Amino acid sequence: LSLYSSPARETKYVEDPQTQLEEGVSRLRHVMEPYTAWCQQMLRVTFEARASLSSALCSDFFSEGCEFLQNPPAGFYPRLGVIGFAGIVGLFLARGSKIKKLVYPAGLMGIGASMYYPQQAVAIAKVAGTQVYDWSLQGYIAVESLWKDN
Repeated sequence: LSLYSSPARETKYVEDPQTQLEEGVSRLRHVMEPYTAWCQQMLRVTFEARASLSSALCSDFFSEGCEFLQNPPAGFYPRLGVIGFAGIVGLFLARGSKIKKLVYPAGLMGIGASMYYPQQAVAIAKVAGTQVYDWSLQGYIAVESLWKDN
């Protein structure tokens, strides 16, 4: 008995015959091959165009934002974390209606952002206040005209 050699085994590979389903799938793949090649080519062209377009857009429109995120002011990311956490807490508290799920996270994030950025919050509140006043006035006029017509 040799420790380092094993007796040669005679193995023979026998391929199973194809079933009707396998033959049908094979025929379908051969028929559809030109169409799939065309689709792959169109996808390749689309992705290349999208990549060039997105790089152009990022360089033109978002360069300022990218620079800001690369060189943020001191304490920006902790503030962002607190504001984001306030939104998550708002989602947790907003069980039930869909309106709560919209109002609570937005409200808590707004409160968190107004704590860190009070000047911007005042400016936004002034603009939002005038917009809400205008909308309510338009609604009042519309209801009043409906009331007088009846």
